[in-house]
Amino acid sequence: MRFFIALEIPSENIPQFQSIQDKLHTLIPQARITDLDKIHLTLAFIGEQPDNLKEKLIEIIRNSVLDISPFEVTPAYLDGFPNIHHANVLWVGVKGDIDKVLLIREYIKDGLSALHLPVDERRFIPHITVAKLNEQIFIDRKLEMELEKIMTMSFDHININSIKLFESVANEGFHSHNTLAEINLV
Repeated sequence: MRFFIALEIPSENIPQFQSIQDKLHTLIPQARITDLDKIHLTLAFIGEQPDNLKEKLIEIIRNSVLDISPFEVTPAYLDGFPNIHHANVLWVGVKGDIDKVLLIREYIKDGLSALHLPVDERRFIPHITVAKLNEQIFIDRKLEMELEKIMTMSFDHININSIKLFESVANEGFHSHNTLAEINLV
């Protein structure tokens, strides 16, 4: 199975992301917009691993959220990887209870390391991918300012009540995401 651990964006917040994507697609028509049913904030991508690892991953998530209560994050800004001016991926950064997101992420990394699984050591930026670009394009200052305008609207808080273990299943060049487990915050 191809595993990842993420915060799923609740259905009541999806229209906000639809609005962001609609405006984004108008400004950058070649952008491949992320399917709304795949909108999430990844905490750890584990990749292809044996199916029997599922229960150990669930246990890692449970241990990572002990004594962590539900919290909120809010869409705050638009950015890109590797950077906004030469983006392959466009994403929405969040503000709010980021300390909880970072703490959960570190606990998950510790659990994955204890299982001798690869851990991404790059600086973690809590983000929600909204589009990918087939080829890296240059976003000049004028386009960057237009992208900034997208994020000036008022956004609702995203209530985080659980962490999910997903599998990513390849299907004719695309991937679907299946929930394998949902661990509620206390």
